[in-house]
Amino acid sequence: MDHVNLLRNYFLSLTRKDLVDPGLGDKEAAKNIFHAPFAVVSHDTSKDPIFNYANQTALNLFEMGWEEFVSLPSRLSAEALDREERARLLNEVSTKGFMDHYSGIRISKSGKRFFMNKAIVWNLLDKNGLYYGQAATFNEWKLL
Repeated sequence: MDHVNLLRNYFLSLTRKDLVDPGLGDKEAAKNIFHAPFAVVSHDTSKDPIFNYANQTALNLFEMGWEEFVSLPSRLSAEALDREERARLLNEVSTKGFMDHYSGIRISKSGKRFFMNKAIVWNLLDKNGLYYGQAATFNEWKLL
């Protein structure tokens, strides 16, 4: 629940939008985000960042269970040809704090490709203001 609060609070502070109804308590908000009809993912600060959160929509798109997804280096969510563009995006987000309207192709465990459109990617900071990772959300995708 703490991680989801971090996702939610930094999304709100950077975009002035909430991922879910702002009137929800922490526990209910975490539940609603996990079961939301849009994807939410995040990764850590490792040299080769590892995913550390995915909601059910993201797990379904990537065709993975929780344990498998949260052990996946986030770079592997993109095909090799798209990794350079993905790296450029993440560097830009690191500098600016967030980016909206990002689009790109991602790949599921079984090799199915999908085009995500209008993704918002943002930096996460811990309660001490230290860099904690990055997160993304998107509600538009098309299977390719």
